[in-house]
Amino acid sequence: MTSIEAALDRIAARRPRVIDLSLDRVHAALERLGDPHRKLPPVFHVAGTNGKGSTVAFLRACLEAAGHRVHVYTSPHLVRYNERVVLAGEEISDAAFIDALRAVEDAVGDEKLTFFETLTCAAYLAFAETPADFAVIEVGLGGRLDATNVLDRPLAAVVSPVDFDHQKFLGDTLREIASEKAGVFRAGAPAVIGRQDPEAMATLMDRAGNVGAEIYAMGRDWDAYPERGRLTFQDQAGLMDLDAPKLPGRHQIDNAALGVAAIRAAGLPLTAEELSAGLVRANWPARLQRLSHGPLIDRALALSGGEVEMWLDGGHNPHAARAVAQVMADLEARHPRPLALIAGLQANKDMKGYFTPFAGLARGCYAVAAHQDGAAPASDVAEAAAAAGISAKPFETIDAALEAALSEKKNEPPRVLIGGSLYLAGEILKENG
Repeated sequence: MTSIEAALDRIAARRPRVIDLSLDRVHAALERLGDPHRKLPPVFHVAGTNGKGSTVAFLRACLEAAGHRVHVYTSPHLVRYNERVVLAGEEISDAAFIDALRAVEDAVGDEKLTFFETLTCAAYLAFAETPADFAVIEVGLGGRLDATNVLDRPLAAVVSPVDFDHQKFLGDTLREIASEKAGVFRAGAPAVIGRQDPEAMATLMDRAGNVGAEIYAMGRDWDAYPERGRLTFQDQAGLMDLDAPKLPGRHQIDNAALGVAAIRAAGLPLTAEELSAGLVRANWPARLQRLSHGPLIDRALALSGGEVEMWLDGGHNPHAARAVAQVMADLEARHPRPLALIAGLQANKDMKGYFTPFAGLARGCYAVAAHQDGAAPASDVAEAAAAAGISAKPFETIDAALEAALSEKKNEPPRVLIGGSLYLAGEILKENG
């Protein structure tokens, strides 16, 4: 166990890993720390259900391509907690992270901060103490009451596509969920809104107007579309011909464009060349990531007789599954292969809804359980896949699932997709080195 993991385990023993949406505790803690959230560089604050992590990656890459130093705060991590806090372009060191966490613990004492609130306060403290030109901060859950939402006025507040997830905390309708996401909007600051369901778009624009934010919405104030292998972006300032993002999937065109829109709404004078360089460089692991090497691939190659195509994706709700299934369908149209789906999900997710887009596309589901609190048993995952119309079996380990997926129809090597949970994706990346 690394020193940062040991430190976080000690904090987790005192700070519950519960979701308890509130801003009062965070405000009080930050006040005791000298209000570091008011000493940050200009902030892009990014909310949404799906695509917000990719949008953060595009924003960061474009700003860095223009020569800027950028802080980044995201969650959850995949392999190491340090991934969540990027200081001026570099993952925070164990020593700096421990110092920031210790400062938060010393300042708040027995205050009832949650684990995520503690990490957020530590990140803001580290950001305030390290020079940078911009900060890109991803909302953890929701927006209105998320621990990150203590910023007086971001440079731009960004909302990626809104869909159903975390209904227990955010509401059972798109209107309710969008209202929570819209809580990041501020008077006088751009409200940059990506592609949305009409009900979500109407709600977001209404809430932005109510608080006096400057609305900059896709389809009204800007638009983007793929054209001849490139990305065309258009707003009132004109048309831009940009390189297409390297991250696979049609949905990444929208996420890339949302990052560009946020930069344009903020009035930053990035050139088309700088934006293009960022879109091409942007990297976001476990979002339709093609695995090409490592111990897991070596085992798969041995099982398949020397041929394997393996993808990893951490999307975990129906909206994300539709995007991933579309990419798999596009691949099937160009290069036909049977699709083997190795999946594990958290028990609180809409598991049948996740599998439904893969019905008729996946040859079978090889269900597993992630090694994480709240993970659904493999048998429950298999049952949900079967309910969605996919032949499914439970397996105790990834290796067993992979062996079963690759042993069937050896004359037809499958396209393997491992997905359903960021926790599962993190396990795969950690194991695969």
